[in-house]
Amino acid sequence: MLHRYKYPALALAAVALLTACGGGADGADSASDASPSGTSAGAGGSLTVYTSEPQAKIDELVAAYNEVNPDVSVEVFRAGTGELKTRIATEKETGGIQADVILAADVPTFEAYAAEGDLQVLDIDNTGELNPYVVDAEGYYVGTRIIPTVIAYNTTLVDSAPESWADLVDEQYKGMIAMPNPDVSGAAAFNTAVWLETPALGETWLTDLVNNDPTVLESNGPVGQAVAAGTSGIGIVVDYVARELADKGSPVSLAYPTDGVPYVSQPAGVFTDAKNPEAAHEFVEFLVSKEGQELAVAQSYLPVRDDAGVPAGAPALAGLELLNPDLAAIAEKQASSVAKFNELLK
Repeated sequence: MLHRYKYPALALAAVALLTACGGGADGADSASDASPSGTSAGAGGSLTVYTSEPQAKIDELVAAYNEVNPDVSVEVFRAGTGELKTRIATEKETGGIQADVILAADVPTFEAYAAEGDLQVLDIDNTGELNPYVVDAEGYYVGTRIIPTVIAYNTTLVDSAPESWADLVDEQYKGMIAMPNPDVSGAAAFNTAVWLETPALGETWLTDLVNNDPTVLESNGPVGQAVAAGTSGIGIVVDYVARELADKGSPVSLAYPTDGVPYVSQPAGVFTDAKNPEAAHEFVEFLVSKEGQELAVAQSYLPVRDDAGVPAGAPALAGLELLNPDLAAIAEKQASSVAKFNELLK
């Protein structure tokens, strides 16, 4: 059984605990060793990261981390969340997880790993600077960016742009919609469960969406490209993909759905089997440091702290109608929700 979700009031307690206990691997106060960015330098050796981040973005992140920790050699395995979970399951059966850090899309995945004993309690000392709703109350993981899913559309093909999830089931959009595969994309799997758990949407809406003949592509990147190229007029896609395409001159615009915006927080955690836990904890701490979050903003992500700014053209979180479902229900039902989607698609 998954360990219970804690909500912001309890997450604040975890923030206080992690802030008080954070430091180096020996538990000592590391304030005197901290770099100006708020991360601690000094780790060495090799570090293996499993991630669903786009390759260019994780390469930039590793380069920035190595500016603070130049003696750490970082090896990255990048894949969709579904493939990562399959790889990790295989490794668990054959001798142990081979990565130190996991940085991937959705909270339910991390809840499952924490419940199975696969994650260490984080030993970092800057969680008090973060928005408390991205901090696991038991300390096993922390969100590293806010990634909403939106409705993108090709402005040369779509005259009447949809503004809500309810709009997407209108017959005028039949055959025009592309969306990522929830068997591959962690964000898509999470969204499917959220839609089914949202009373105004639910199975009736999902059935109507499938009846509108969407094209299911492997992940968010191909969905964005399909909208930009005009092979699909509309895409269900994470917001940064649409913003980046628009910034490059593609005829792409986006709408944050008025009936609620689902989002993932791209958590990071350290595996219990980590071979280099010191570097692993420092890597996670860098991700949520001011410097790490400013890089996230430069990469068009919404940050998890309030002092890092927001991407150009992005709204403030306070202005969005975010969907905040019962995460325990989402964790319990995510797999069956994906199965339901696949059943409807047949």
